[in-house]
Amino acid sequence: MLWYQIVLLALIQGLTEFLPVSSSAHLILPAQLFNWPDQGLAFDVAVHFGTLIAVVSYFYQDTFSIGKSWCLSVLDPKSEQAKDEKCMLGWYIIIATIPAGLAGYLFMGFIETHLRSVEVIAWMTIVFGILLWIADKFFKASKSINELSKSTSLLIGLSQAVALIPGTSRSGVTMTMALFLGFKREVAARFSFLLSIPLISLAAFYKLGHLITSDVTVDWGAIIVGTALSMISAYVCIYFFLKWLNSIGFTVFLIYRLLLGFFLLGLVYL
Repeated sequence: MLWYQIVLLALIQGLTEFLPVSSSAHLILPAQLFNWPDQGLAFDVAVHFGTLIAVVSYFYQDTFSIGKSWCLSVLDPKSEQAKDEKCMLGWYIIIATIPAGLAGYLFMGFIETHLRSVEVIAWMTIVFGILLWIADKFFKASKSINELSKSTSLLIGLSQAVALIPGTSRSGVTMTMALFLGFKREVAARFSFLLSIPLISLAAFYKLGHLITSDVTVDWGAIIVGTALSMISAYVCIYFFLKWLNSIGFTVFLIYRLLLGFFLLGLVYL
């Protein structure tokens, strides 16, 4: 890849991983639309690690306290930590991660082969953008993060599995389900971001395993730049998204997704 392609793809990954607009779709589109070379497995691993570092760093207090309480509860199920809300949040994150992990293991090959077209991305972008807007506008949002349960976590996790289809958006579909279930915007966003940590980790280490066993030549300059830029842009994105979410809502993302989706359909059908 040329330097500007490396920079742009790293920024795209960082900015779109946590916005409800589908990072996978935005990474596929440059190659589809501009005939750019595939960014390759090593670069995919790098930008995923960059976004992982960003979300763990931003929520470091949450991740540390959740991890500590959960580990202590596993070591001593009768301890106070086993009933702690941080420990329960850890369990809910695990429950919500299982459906997407299983779906990725079972269906990723089919998705990679059949569902990465511009047409699929366009329709998923439009449909799930409308669903996000409906959930935000017409469903009562009053629940706090302490009102999460096994059943609501599982439903959010099942919705996350659908996000394996490019154009859906992992963050978008999990926020949509949380809003449908009555959770506040900031709660939906926070749980979605915390939920991204195990899934991004699984994706990054899965790809890293393939990279280690392959004979791919690694461009370390691209890896360093990609990791750094995706990390910085993702951190900035999380900060401003959470800061502005209650004031801007999700309508702006609906408009963007509709414009992008219909633009892509025009390229397909016209």
